[in-house]
Amino acid sequence: MSSEYLVTLNIPPSLEEMLVDQLLVMETEHGFSSFEVYAHHHDNKGLSLAEQVTGRQRRTRFQMYIPEQELPNLLAQLRRDFKGSGIQYWVMPVIDSGVI
Repeated sequence: MSSEYLVTLNIPPSLEEMLVDQLLVMETEHGFSSFEVYAHHHDNKGLSLAEQVTGRQRRTRFQMYIPEQELPNLLAQLRRDFKGSGIQYWVMPVIDSGVI
């Protein structure tokens, strides 16, 4: 049994279409999800005046299940193609998944 991971990416909305295109090319067995979120952070770097006032920044979140063996390739490709773009990511092991 191979291990799977849940990869979460918070990206600037301006990168959404580029990332969708890239993930569709790399699509894994499970596909991916995307939705709008608001990031809250103490660092005001890069925030518009309105974002500084409201204390939140609009982001697009992508989530996908990735088999352990595909994870290094995904992260390497994102680092190469989106270097310096401000994408925040985290990876968590998946304990269980399925369809009910």
